[in-house]
Amino acid sequence: MEPKFFKLPVCVGDVTLRVAQGHFATRNSHINYFIDVTRQQSCLQDAEAVAQQLAQRLVSNTMVDTILCMDGTRVIGTCLARQLTQGGYRSMNANQEIYLLRENLSADGMLIFRDNARFMLEGKRVLLLLASITTGGTVRKGTRCIQYYGGSVAGVASIYSHLKDVDGVPVISLFDTSDLPGYASYSPEECPLCKQGMEVDAVVDKFGYSKL
Repeated sequence: MEPKFFKLPVCVGDVTLRVAQGHFATRNSHINYFIDVTRQQSCLQDAEAVAQQLAQRLVSNTMVDTILCMDGTRVIGTCLARQLTQGGYRSMNANQEIYLLRENLSADGMLIFRDNARFMLEGKRVLLLLASITTGGTVRKGTRCIQYYGGSVAGVASIYSHLKDVDGVPVISLFDTSDLPGYASYSPEECPLCKQGMEVDAVVDKFGYSKL
């Protein structure tokens, strides 16, 4: 069954959120909302709107050397780096250089980087940028990788987050659970929707959804 999408009535600047309610399966959980961030990931105008709002939340006290773009957020990350480094902007990063990295997964799903990219992590303050955060699993994977390559986590930012922090690291997001009434995330084994016999509407990941 095709998910029925609608826009949330709340806006953050020029950023709107398109969602669908139902029964969806991710790699790590079952959720009752699917958040579609395709336009923010792919459209320059939408990506710039997200970057502008995130920059306003980051400028005052977050020094960033590198942005690690997870969940297909490379376009947003590029816009964010430009926002943070532009001269005259109220930012600790004004006129500084910020590197951009996108996730690189090995055959077994581990986050890895080649030797020629290590300098962008070693000794660097790295901002983790994601499209959405539900269980925090992707954040933990990114944090472990940054630490393995000798960097430090400067912060975590996303369009939507179900969590206020991940292992003590605050999450900066434009939307949270207060914007999605009744939002819930369950482990597949404990999913009440499954126990009620409700079929899964779609399998979802960072690339979108595949209806069942």
